[in-house]
Amino acid sequence: MKSVLVLCTGNSCRSVMAEALVNHLGAGRFKAVSAGSKPAGFVHPKSLETLQRHGIALPEARSKSWDEFAGQPFDTVITVCDQAANETCPVFLGPCQKLHWSTPDPAKAEGSEHDINAAFDEAFQMLRERIEKELL
Repeated sequence: MKSVLVLCTGNSCRSVMAEALVNHLGAGRFKAVSAGSKPAGFVHPKSLETLQRHGIALPEARSKSWDEFAGQPFDTVITVCDQAANETCPVFLGPCQKLHWSTPDPAKAEGSEHDINAAFDEAFQMLRERIEKELL
């Protein structure tokens, strides 16, 4: 089983959804965890709603620091911060495959409930497509 670490800054939206997607789509071939360089301390409720809407549960989801995984070997480390939005994405050092998937932060979406849900769905779909094309 290949191990995957998904990193972003807050570990409340994108990295949590990517973790769940890798574990769901990888069907036992991958074990993913996620973390942040500056964890928000909570998982955005819309992240969990989006996963549930797409039939994926992540009951143990929590925002955590990448310090929890220091010294652990990973086959792949994926960063999902959107550098175009001036976010600072964490760097993970070590011998592993490193991927960067620039994904807009849906937590920054504004507007109606429909608009916000659409932003989360868009991030979910972007991550799903990258996982299917580049990881699986």
